[in-house]
Amino acid sequence: MGKPNTSNRKPSNRSANHDGDGIASSSRTKEIIRKHHFTFKKSLGQNFLIDHSVLDQIIAAAELDSTSGALEVGPGIGALTEKLAEAAGKVAALEIDRRLIPILSEVMEPHPHVNVILADVLKTDLKQLWAEQFTGCSKVSVVANLPYYVTTPIIMKLLEEQLPLENIVVMVQREVAERMAASPGGKQFGSLSIAVQYYCEPELVCVVPGGAFIPPPNVESAVIKLKRRQKPAVDVTDEAKFFHVVQTAFSQRRKTLANNLSALSGKDRKGELSELLIACEVQPERRAETLSLQEFARVTEALEAKGMLNVSH
Repeated sequence: MGKPNTSNRKPSNRSANHDGDGIASSSRTKEIIRKHHFTFKKSLGQNFLIDHSVLDQIIAAAELDSTSGALEVGPGIGALTEKLAEAAGKVAALEIDRRLIPILSEVMEPHPHVNVILADVLKTDLKQLWAEQFTGCSKVSVVANLPYYVTTPIIMKLLEEQLPLENIVVMVQREVAERMAASPGGKQFGSLSIAVQYYCEPELVCVVPGGAFIPPPNVESAVIKLKRRQKPAVDVTDEAKFFHVVQTAFSQRRKTLANNLSALSGKDRKGELSELLIACEVQPERRAETLSLQEFARVTEALEAKGMLNVSH
């Protein structure tokens, strides 16, 4: 983890920019890019947001105040970081691209309570980061325009590490946002939907067209808010086994639940598996996408009780 600016000063009183000359304006973004001779790396999924109204919706959804902390992943040249600096008491921004660090240091100079850190979030000890960056904060939220190629690994790391998180408000590919928020019964509902909804209450905030970025991506984007639950949506004895059952159930979406789960119980126990599912009030011929979290929890507990589920941790 890079060495951060450790200042604990409060945010400046500078009001939010709505007149077009903040970092998020097209002209200011292009000016910064030209000044620093910055070139975009497709491999890092770099698209800089230039829409103030979208930024304002992100900030509103995050519910920040002067006692809050905010973790940003992939700040780019600081368009969202600038807004976070105006809304939160402490901001830590993790950037993987070394070329952006001097740019961020320059544009964030008016905001000493923003710590820019050269780090890969997937390789960062987040509990240590929390202790170093957010001590004294009443609550901490993750607010970011996530690189689309690593959206799911980042979201799952944030959720699985049991961090003291209030909200996760992120820009992601629209299709991924809709999968996170999907309800049982549709094609978009899958293992990602269940993983996210197990830990959080999802809410789509807004859809963002490609023209809101420089350069414009080839896909539509969306902002999604994940409000962390006080406790998981369902009670399970072993989370790892629960998620293993879910993954197995969705392994071949066109197959029935009984067919997919026979990979866990063994094909020689398929009849017993069907009886178990019926006892859980789940018809064996149903497909995984039709089951609720509660039904998956019942099936997992029943499989474990019958010794039909073996998962190595």
